[in-house]
Amino acid sequence: MTINDVREKLQQQISQLISSLDQVVQMYGMPIIQDKNGNPLWIDVREMTLRYQIPIKKVQKFFEGLKEGKILATKCNKCGTIYFPPQDDCPKCKISGLEWVEMPDEGELVAYTIINVKPPSFSHYQDYIVGIARMKNGINVTAWVNSKEVKVGMKVKLRITKREPENYLTYELIPA
Repeated sequence: MTINDVREKLQQQISQLISSLDQVVQMYGMPIIQDKNGNPLWIDVREMTLRYQIPIKKVQKFFEGLKEGKILATKCNKCGTIYFPPQDDCPKCKISGLEWVEMPDEGELVAYTIINVKPPSFSHYQDYIVGIARMKNGINVTAWVNSKEVKVGMKVKLRITKREPENYLTYELIPA
């Protein structure tokens, strides 16, 4: 499935939801529905499509690293601060051209949340967990947690994965 296929499918789902929402507004005078637990949700009737481009030339090595099976960060040669996601400029020292370092793959989950109300571009996914792990080098990493059971303090590993159906490389946390 291509990104265009996914986008087209999402647009169809959004159109169906908007039609259903129109019926709700006509019946009750407000765009309020119930979530799966029976809690009321206000659904904004305004649709906003946002597509953006981010220049990555200065951090392109991060994406090359993913292809090579490495998760990279940058480190300031002057103050030693490690940045993840990587950046090419140290705001503390006001220097550019930071050193590339590989992130450790072991860490500990310090926080998480279960996402069950999703933006339209993620609505094709089942409910998912996003967590923050403190890695062995002291850097916090935010990523999807690929596990049904989670608890703060659990040991996790940082690994590269292919996000489906979009078919692109990213990283996630898994139980150690």
